[in-house]
Amino acid sequence: MEPPQALDDFKPAKDFFVGIDSDGCVFDTMEIKQKECFIPNVIKHWGLQAISKYVRQTHEFVNLYSAHRGANRWPALVKVFDLLQTRPEVRARMPELPDMRPLREFIESEGPHSNDSLRQRLERTGDPTLRRVLAWSEAVNAAIDEFVKAMPPFPRVRDCLEDLQSKADLIVVSGTPMEALGKEWADSGIASYVRLIVGQEMGGKADILKRTAAGRYPPDHMLVIGDAPGDLRAARAVGASFYPINPGDEEGSWQRFKDDACDRFLGGRYAGSYEAALIESFEARLPERPPWAADAKQGA
Repeated sequence: MEPPQALDDFKPAKDFFVGIDSDGCVFDTMEIKQKECFIPNVIKHWGLQAISKYVRQTHEFVNLYSAHRGANRWPALVKVFDLLQTRPEVRARMPELPDMRPLREFIESEGPHSNDSLRQRLERTGDPTLRRVLAWSEAVNAAIDEFVKAMPPFPRVRDCLEDLQSKADLIVVSGTPMEALGKEWADSGIASYVRLIVGQEMGGKADILKRTAAGRYPPDHMLVIGDAPGDLRAARAVGASFYPINPGDEEGSWQRFKDDACDRFLGGRYAGSYEAALIESFEARLPERPPWAADAKQGA
C-alpha cells in the first residue's frame, strides 16, 4: 500500500503523465464484482428478497450501464435506494425502504470515504444504519477476495503500458480499496509498469490527480484513461485529456489506443476533434435515465 505522502512527494520523471483506472478499464472485473459480490450482499444485508429482481436491475443500471458507472460504492448505494424509491412496483411490495440519511451525511463529510473512515464514524455515533453499511461493505470485500481471482488485463493493455512507460509516468487512479488493487496488478504481472497504485483510501480521483499531476506537467502532456464518467470529470478537473475505454467494447478501445490514440497523445495530436468524437461516443453508451423510466413514460 502506498503511504499517503507518496502523492505529495510524487515528482515527474518523464515528459508525460497518464492516470489509469483499474476496474472495468484495465481488468474485466466490473461485471463479476457487481453481479456476484455487491448485489447479493445488498439483498442479504437489507432483507430485500421480496424485491430482489428490482434491486438487481436497479443496481446494474447504476453501477454498470449508466452515467453513474464507476462511482464510489457509498454514493452508488444511495443512488440505488433513491431509484428504488421511485419505482411503483417496488413500493407495492415494500412500502418502506431503508433510510439512508446517515450514509448521506458520511458521504458529505470531509476526508477519504473508506471502510476505515466509516468505522471511525460508527465508533463515534453508534448509528445502526452505518453499522449495516459497514457490514455490507466488509462482506463485499470478502466476496471479492473469494470470487475475483486470476483476472487478466484486457487484451492489448500490456502492450499499451509498454508503449507508454518509456515516455510517461504512469499511475493507477482507482476507487477500489488499495489492498485489492495492489493484489490484482501484482498477480497479473503489470504492477512494474506504474509508479504508484492509488485507491479509495487516498481520496477521490480528482484530488489524487491534483496532488500528483496538476501543475507538474503541461495540460497537453496529461491523459486519464477510464471507463466511467467520473474518470472524465477527474481528468477535466486538472485540465487533462481523457481517453475512454468503452463499456462493452473494451478490447476494441485498447486496440484503438495501441494503433492510433497513443501516438496521437505522445505526438500532441490527441486533444480537439479526435478526443471530442471519442467522448461523444462514450457518453452515448451511458444514459442518465433508467430504461424503466422511459418505458413508464411511453405507457402513460
